[in-house]
Amino acid sequence: MSGAAWTSGCTRCGCRPIRPSTLYIRRSRLLSLTYPNICMRQPLRVWRGWRGARRLPGWQAARRAFLADLRRDFSRNRLRRFGQAMVLAAELPAEVGWLHAHFLHTPASVVRYAARLSGLPWSASAHAKDVWTTAQWELRQKLEDCRWLVTCTALNARYLTTLAPNCGKVTLLYHGLDFARFPPPVGRKRAFDGSISEDPVVLLSVGRAVEKKGYRGLLDALARLPADLHWRFVHVGDGPRLADLRRQASRLGIAPRIDWRGPLPQQEVAEAYRAADLFVLACRVTADGDRDGLPNVLMEAQSQGLACVSTEVSAIPELIIDGETGVLVPPDDATALSRTLHRLIRFPDYRRRLGSAAMHRVRWLFRSEVNVERLAATFGLEHPGEACTSRSTRQ
Repeated sequence: MSGAAWTSGCTRCGCRPIRPSTLYIRRSRLLSLTYPNICMRQPLRVWRGWRGARRLPGWQAARRAFLADLRRDFSRNRLRRFGQAMVLAAELPAEVGWLHAHFLHTPASVVRYAARLSGLPWSASAHAKDVWTTAQWELRQKLEDCRWLVTCTALNARYLTTLAPNCGKVTLLYHGLDFARFPPPVGRKRAFDGSISEDPVVLLSVGRAVEKKGYRGLLDALARLPADLHWRFVHVGDGPRLADLRRQASRLGIAPRIDWRGPLPQQEVAEAYRAADLFVLACRVTADGDRDGLPNVLMEAQSQGLACVSTEVSAIPELIIDGETGVLVPPDDATALSRTLHRLIRFPDYRRRLGSAAMHRVRWLFRSEVNVERLAATFGLEHPGEACTSRSTRQ
């Protein structure tokens, strides 16, 4: 089998995203090529791509599709997408027989145009922002053109299916976790209840300092906790709003209780989970529709037996059963969030019960190896790591 996927880096701990790149799956091996903003930085390469793309059998069809899209979305980004698609199609190794876009917005546009140019079939993965900030007309086009699409939440799957109800192309496939990297914690969680200043209850959050993570509301909720309640908040991650959040914490008078750790390596993030008493992520929907899907950090925290507090946003209720495996509050409701944090800080047995139930459920339902096997089967691989024998992915 041959294929391609467009991928970007992990932002879980605030690390810088990897540049967009195309991954070719050749005989079950991944080969990577990098395509940054070549339209601006490598105009000669784009010109060569244009010359090569014009000789491809799908040039006229791809050009018509691009011009139709450009009339509805006249933007630099749209022009860049077609430029990158021409380079991709012109530079594809001859043995590549399948393209896969790892996000449904810009990467899927590039792959869609490149597939038209090359005559290759293509598929896609859909996540969160790429689903909810892309225009519906464009989503419908991509659903019509792709062979199949997997998405990581049931909420996404329902929404995308309503846009193309008869296509039968949308499949739910949770990301899951590699639990070899997150072994079960050893020993019991601490039983502190916030009554002793020397033993504060540690609240942890891991995420980028961006609007959809809801950190402004979380700081407001923390500031509303009783003055005699002893807690400490640890934040792991970076992001453009971090300086603003630090200033907000100072204005609220809670800065001495907060430990801003910045981006950390995975091993240190895992250690932070094990050292915490409670995990909180106050996700919200931004004005432009951006939101989280099903944050991996919630699964990671649950894998370590942490009770989690989050919001009723997007697919989070698919992971957290309110009152059974965690607690959910309405988004942008600092009062409700503060009351919930107060209760969980005061009652360690309640935290332990929620964390234990969450750990057992996430380790049973969200194992990455199960979903990797399903994805491999979708690509025509009987087992991950084997060469593809499916005719459907070579035609």
